[in-house]
Amino acid sequence: MSFFSFLYTPAILFMVIVAPLWIILHYKSKKRSEAGLSEHERQQLEDLLVKLDKMSERVETLEEILDSRHGKWRRSTEEERYQNGR
Repeated sequence: MSFFSFLYTPAILFMVIVAPLWIILHYKSKKRSEAGLSEHERQQLEDLLVKLDKMSERVETLEEILDSRHGKWRRSTEEERYQNGR
């Protein structure tokens, strides 16, 4: 039994079963990646952007309140971060 006859059966099985599946799955994934975001994903992204804007406004409002009531809050927060090594 020669070396090539030993590889004959696995090579045929690879070419008949594995290679076609590999090619099909490769091009399916390539097509899916080129499609971009789905409509559901776009809607989720839009919702997150709206929530981000609201949170940003809330943070700004909280900072304004802290500035008016406790003018040194930024300095004390920065000092705490420095002392904690952050």
